[in-house]
Amino acid sequence: MKNITKIGLFLLCTFLVASCEKNEIEYMAEDVSTTTAQFQIFYMIPISTGSSNYINKIELNGELLSTDASPLKINSYLPTSVGKYYTTQAGASKLTFYKGSDLDLVYDVNVDLPAGKSTIIIYNFDEAPLIIDAEVPYPTYTTDGTGDYTNIRFYNLMYESEGVPTDLTLQYQFQYIVDNETGDRSEWANLGEPVAFGEATSWSKADVNKRIEISSGYGYIYYRLRVIGDDGSDQGNLILKNAYGNMVEYSDYWTGYIGYARHHIFVGYRNDSPTYRARVRQITAL
Repeated sequence: MKNITKIGLFLLCTFLVASCEKNEIEYMAEDVSTTTAQFQIFYMIPISTGSSNYINKIELNGELLSTDASPLKINSYLPTSVGKYYTTQAGASKLTFYKGSDLDLVYDVNVDLPAGKSTIIIYNFDEAPLIIDAEVPYPTYTTDGTGDYTNIRFYNLMYESEGVPTDLTLQYQFQYIVDNETGDRSEWANLGEPVAFGEATSWSKADVNKRIEISSGYGYIYYRLRVIGDDGSDQGNLILKNAYGNMVEYSDYWTGYIGYARHHIFVGYRNDSPTYRARVRQITAL
């Protein structure tokens, strides 16, 4: 009986192996990584944030992409849901914007959309958009505990004055609170590499020290900008006009949440109206 059982098991295994070899399971799927453009649209022009400047209609190749039911607002992006992208065939496309309640045509440009995920930044109605690789997936890091970092990507879109892009190369730096009881901070550290106008850093890690231990995790992160010379030397802190019309060293702080990825887009005028002064606009990527 034992021999009969062994023979039966052998025949069953042989049948299963043969079945697997003869009947490969295939899924009807298409690799879109080389043919499909996936993109988000950022509206980063230093103008009034009022509804008269909302983009209430967007067309891509003559087809409706969005309407006033979900307008594209200043210092914002579409699609509005975090991590979502529009998709189309990679290659030459036409992008058209209509502004305000009268749907005035304000932007009509040809763009070459690359395959993969991209960030399209509209920074001037008279210029072609910036198209920057989204660098997805975002970087991850191994930690001893529950996590202690957030991801930041910095973009230099600063103007010296209206219509005059900066010629300065900027290095974004951060420090964080290392002791929540004393408030002591870390040394300043670089976030990414120096970038000129129209450029973005890579995604970079900023440390987060939890303010509340039993929590998902957040803490204050402080930022500054250093001016980098043509020879690569540090020329000191960036000086700009603040909300009161005074020229001061740039500094700011944001709450950093562990595991998040956020765009820090530096947009506005360094020397002009305080209303449109240069400052970081934070947008959540993940």
